[in-house]
Amino acid sequence: MRHRLELIVYPLITLVALIVLWKVYLHEFDIPDYILPEPMAVLKTLIFAYSDGYIWPHLAFTLRSTVIGYAMGCGVGFTLGILIAEFRTIEKFLYPYVVLLQSMPKIALAPLLIVWFGFGIESKIAMVVLICFFPVFVNTMVGIRQADPELVDVMRVCLASRMRILFHVKLPSAAGTIFAGLQISVVLGLIGAIVAEFVAASKGLGTVLQTAQNDLDMALMLAVVFSLAVMGLIGNLAVRYLHRKIVFWEGQQSQTHTAEIS
Repeated sequence: MRHRLELIVYPLITLVALIVLWKVYLHEFDIPDYILPEPMAVLKTLIFAYSDGYIWPHLAFTLRSTVIGYAMGCGVGFTLGILIAEFRTIEKFLYPYVVLLQSMPKIALAPLLIVWFGFGIESKIAMVVLICFFPVFVNTMVGIRQADPELVDVMRVCLASRMRILFHVKLPSAAGTIFAGLQISVVLGLIGAIVAEFVAASKGLGTVLQTAQNDLDMALMLAVVFSLAVMGLIGNLAVRYLHRKIVFWEGQQSQTHTAEIS
């Protein structure tokens, strides 16, 4: 209970300190509102944008494209990571092209995605897929190949099949690494959705940001940025929660290690 309370109190103390520094900075350097507004002005704009209903359709659009693209990109990355880690022949055929695709600046691909998939949500999903794919792919491939070779040899001596070794040894060993890639992809996927909306969109938080920028409405811009930060935080916490529930043996090992030290 005390640990959970600390997880809430300490970040709140940091938030209060940042707001105080924000206000002191505005007061000491006489910063105009069109450059950096007061914290209360941002809070009022945030409350009004949500209570008025203006921001909800845009948030839903960005959230939908991010979630769908994240699921598809991570799914493809996970599957291809397993195939390349398990089959050297597939690695020879595909790995150079995977690296080549990752080397391309995604912002340069955005106009092409608009041409291929249109101005709707499909092009935003495609951008998120491209960005979320690589972290999960690399972490899956590396994690599987770092499985304990002695344990793999024992399974082979016991005449275990390749699939059995994969599901009972390699994937459990790589689970922590895979979830690290999933956490990275949460934030990157959100960035990808906003970048795609910047290029061409009629809906989404990216379009709200552009409209606020054109109107020099810094309070609305900061309110949207805060909303995106909260979305990324919730997504990251959700993945961490799944990590603890699915890869439960890591927590047990940590507790055992702590008990041994004490």
